[in-house]
Amino acid sequence: MSNHGITPTGRELTDEVLEQLADEAAAGLDTSKAKTIRRGRGRPRIGASPGETFPVRLEPELRQRLDSQALSEGRPAAALVREALAGYLEEKKAARG
Repeated sequence: MSNHGITPTGRELTDEVLEQLADEAAAGLDTSKAKTIRRGRGRPRIGASPGETFPVRLEPELRQRLDSQALSEGRPAAALVREALAGYLEEKKAARG
């Protein structure tokens, strides 16, 4: 069974999942289950203002661990990184007093 990546929601795209999606599409899509299309520019806001991108280099093993954890939680890897960084910065702030 091959892994073809994960969706933004963390769903693993295996051969079986892709075959199931293709079968559903061939049978006709149920549009009542479709999500509302967001109208507007760019990605949705993360907080009170638009987020900024910040490229970071990760060792392959660390990236694998991150992706695995994101998959197991059903969350995007970026959400885990934001959460971990916020926690780290709060700990440092508390340690300074």
